[in-house]
Amino acid sequence: MISLFTSGGVALLIAGFGTPILLRWLIRWRIGQHVREDGPAQHAAKQGTPTMGGIAMLGGLLAGYALGHIGTGAQFTRSGWLVVLAVIATGLVGATDDWLKVSRQRSLGLNKRAKFGLQLAIALGFAFAALHWAGVSTHLSFTRWDLPGTSLGTVAWVIWAVLIIVGGSNAVNLTDGLDGLAAGSSAFAFSCLTIIAYWQFRHPAIYRVPHALDLGLVAIAVAGACVGFLWWNAAPARIIMGDTGSLALGTGLACLALLMNVQLLLPIIGGLFVVVTLSVVVQVVSFRLFHRRLLRMAPLHHHFELVGWPETTVTIRFWIFSGLCTALGLGLFYADFLSVGRLG
Repeated sequence: MISLFTSGGVALLIAGFGTPILLRWLIRWRIGQHVREDGPAQHAAKQGTPTMGGIAMLGGLLAGYALGHIGTGAQFTRSGWLVVLAVIATGLVGATDDWLKVSRQRSLGLNKRAKFGLQLAIALGFAFAALHWAGVSTHLSFTRWDLPGTSLGTVAWVIWAVLIIVGGSNAVNLTDGLDGLAAGSSAFAFSCLTIIAYWQFRHPAIYRVPHALDLGLVAIAVAGACVGFLWWNAAPARIIMGDTGSLALGTGLACLALLMNVQLLLPIIGGLFVVVTLSVVVQVVSFRLFHRRLLRMAPLHHHFELVGWPETTVTIRFWIFSGLCTALGLGLFYADFLSVGRLG
């Protein structure tokens, strides 16, 4: 427990006090957000808001994860470092995208092929390393490795892992459209994964996640970094995380779920991200097939803005929904634990 509190607390402090330092540097070099022309009209006021705030979150993650091991008895593991490296790598892709947007003074950064190709490479690298370096289980899993317990095999698991990582990364990226929305919602999801990881650590015979505590340190470090950054990102945001932060957060959720054997539980824990992504899919399919839009604008949070909800109202209500999703996911995890206890 001490290691978890240390990791989360250090990450929160680093992100909380590091963000204004980063903010001054971004303002000095005029690194500001370029608002998309086809977005809600009220977002025009956000033009020039410093972006790439995800750098502070990544710094919080690194510091929190590293210091969470000092004097606590917690051991560094391959699984923990693998998730951290995947998050940082995706953050660098996002930073490149953000930098190109700023330098070109337009809302388009990396082209779709380049961005997807880099995400795919990171996901493949993680999948192979997880199999051959971290020793992850290749079973399809809900709350533990043997539920439902279907063995996917090496090839199918790699494909499955890539889909989850790329999908998760882009899902959080799509949700990052309002001040504080992605950071607050991610804090809920990573906190939930922290509790699950600690429970797996306490019951190794049931869950068979050998590096559960270290994965919990990664999760709580990201959660703490999200909360520290949220202090400055809450409406009206003084800084935006950009793709640097959103792509990294989605990758972190996906990688943790894969190594913790809660892959099928992740869509429930991150229910908000799933709903937002589905809103985009439905909008595109509806327009292409029927030449009409079901929503006034996608993603879903922009639809509610155009309906007349204030931005802060949308954000807070989406936070509530995100909190309910994580509570449901945690409840299902614990209910399964109780059922295992009765069977045992």
